[in-house]
Amino acid sequence: MRKCPTCGVSRYKVNDTECNDDTTTDNSRPTKVCWYLPIIPRFKRLFASVDDAKNLKWHVDGRIIDGLLRHPADSPYWKTIDNLYPEFAEDPRNLRLALASDGMNPFGNLSTSHSSWLVLLMIYNLPPWLCMKRKYIMLSMMISGPRQPENDIDVYLTPLIEDLRKLWVEGVDVYDQSVQQSFRLRDMIVYTINDGLWEFERI
Repeated sequence: MRKCPTCGVSRYKVNDTECNDDTTTDNSRPTKVCWYLPIIPRFKRLFASVDDAKNLKWHVDGRIIDGLLRHPADSPYWKTIDNLYPEFAEDPRNLRLALASDGMNPFGNLSTSHSSWLVLLMIYNLPPWLCMKRKYIMLSMMISGPRQPENDIDVYLTPLIEDLRKLWVEGVDVYDQSVQQSFRLRDMIVYTINDGLWEFERI
C-alpha cells in the first residue's frame, strides 16, 4: 500500500521533485518506522519450557501468604482484579502484565536529538527475583526516531493492542509442558510505567 488506509497520507517520504505517490519505488524511504515483535509466539514458548511454565504459576503455588507485601500478588489491587474477573483469576496461568515505555538515545550522546522508543512487557506471574530479569522482559516494539512519537504513539501501539485484546477477549490455545496439556491462555495489562506523556487504554 502506498497510502495509509486510515488517513490516506503517503506512507513514503515524497521529494520536492515528485508529483504524486505513484512515482515512489521500492527504494523509497518510509515516513516512519516501527518494529513489532509479536508477543503470542513468545508466550507459547515460555509455556513450552517446564521450568518457565512452573515459574509462571509461582504466584499461586510458591508464594508465602502471610499478609506481608512481597509481590504484586500480595497487593489489594491484585485481589480487586480477582474479584472483578473471577473467570480470569481461576486459572493461575493467565498472565498479568506491566507495560513500560520510554525514549532512549541509541548513540549514547546526550547532545544528539535522536530518540528511539522501546515498549517493554514484564510478566508479574513470575517470582520477584525473575520479574525484572532481562531474560523475561519482552521487547515488544521499537519506534524509530529521530523524533518522539508523542500523541501518535497510539498508532504505533495498534499491533500490540490487537494481540493483547485477542488474548484478553478470545484467548489463545497454548500447550503447558509442565502438566502436558493445552489450555486457553488469557492476559491482562495491570500496570503501566511511563512518563505521563500518554495514556494506555486498559484492555
